[in-house]
Amino acid sequence: MVEIVRALTLSELKQRKSVKWRQFPQDVLPLPVAEMDFASAPAIKAALLDMVERSDTGYLGPFPELFEAFAKFSTQRWGWQPDINQMRIATDVGVGIVELMRVLIKPGEKVMLNSPVYENIWRWITEVSATTVDTPLIEEDLAYRLDLAAIEKEYKNGVKVHILCHPHNPVGVIFDRQQLASLAELAKRYQVVILSDEIHAPLSYDAKSFTPFLEVSDVAKEVGIIVTSASKSFNLAGLKCAVIITESTNMWQKINTMPPAVTWRASLFGAVASTAAYSDSSDWLDGLLKTLDENRKLVDNLIQSKLPGVKYRIPDFGYLAWLDMSNLGLGDDPAAWILEKGKVALNGGVLYGPKHKSFIRLNFGTSPELITEGISRITKSL
Repeated sequence: MVEIVRALTLSELKQRKSVKWRQFPQDVLPLPVAEMDFASAPAIKAALLDMVERSDTGYLGPFPELFEAFAKFSTQRWGWQPDINQMRIATDVGVGIVELMRVLIKPGEKVMLNSPVYENIWRWITEVSATTVDTPLIEEDLAYRLDLAAIEKEYKNGVKVHILCHPHNPVGVIFDRQQLASLAELAKRYQVVILSDEIHAPLSYDAKSFTPFLEVSDVAKEVGIIVTSASKSFNLAGLKCAVIITESTNMWQKINTMPPAVTWRASLFGAVASTAAYSDSSDWLDGLLKTLDENRKLVDNLIQSKLPGVKYRIPDFGYLAWLDMSNLGLGDDPAAWILEKGKVALNGGVLYGPKHKSFIRLNFGTSPELITEGISRITKSL
């Protein structure tokens, strides 16, 4: 049965201690950081309270329950049954990808991303002293796809690792199986490892539209590694736990050259909460998606009525709206303009790629009242 997911009130949210609610002055409405403004799933809350009640606050060690829960969730959601014997825990998706790059490449070697893309992917590549190769997505009316011809050209030029954001943040698209299968073939041809960041996957509105990279083809299993987490879909970012998954002996051997500390640095609370999310919170997730579906359409209606100059494509997943503000004449940083004039905090498009200065990213994982207030403030700022 689908659960009703309650959005917290503004007064409740202002009591939170997360960065989203502490980063800006009290008169600013914060809609940038990718965390949601909803009450936690009951099963997750119960699991964490049980840990606290028993003072079970030690180190994280072996936790097979998480792997079993994810495999069950994945099978039910996407028809993909990953091998629980080829999974490792990491602190979060970012740490997992950074640590994988440390064992896959040497400093200075080339790592690909596809802009406009999640801002921290740029930072992860810099963190391991690799060379960033940006192969931008092809865009048509805010619908984006991989530029396979350009990707092949760069693969030929020595790319060693390709960080794939799938589903793709911030543009809101899900790459189809055919694109991914073609990408896997290219990766095998040029001996490139695909690191697929699938953190937003459970937030796909049509679960069947999403295919985990390792489920795409046998070739994808040979060249791919998935790194994912319950943090975005169940709002657990502060609990620090992610899963690294392979489906080939070669890739499994590669990830096991990472130090044991990759697991030890994750959180016991994160593993417990993630297990409760995957095992017992599907009804909550379905309720969340129902709410977010209404919210993404509300954003569309508000933009059409109040901001007709703004371009917006309703996203295929998640709670992030990618808005093209280029028709409004707000200069190179519309997010800064809106923050100053309208007291709404948003992420500027330049974070996701240098050619996207006219864009903003708005988080609609909140109540209809706060979405409406946010759009109203943006309108007034103009």
